[in-house]
Amino acid sequence: MALSKSSLKSKIVTEFVKLGAVADGEHSWVNEFAEAIANAVVDEITSNAKANVSGGSSSGQHPIV
Repeated sequence: MALSKSSLKSKIVTEFVKLGAVADGEHSWVNEFAEAIANAVVDEITSNAKANVSGGSSSGQHPIV
């Protein structure tokens, strides 16, 4: 499963709306806030995450791309 910033942003917006936030309107920061969170999360995972392979010729830690 590939990580998608836009998909994660959409899910974050949906969760904020469930909590009572308003995603639309001149003064709403929900979309911008969700985009910032999604970008940071995906960037962190893709730059630092490692897969642990416990056996076989590929055993060890490998970057997740």
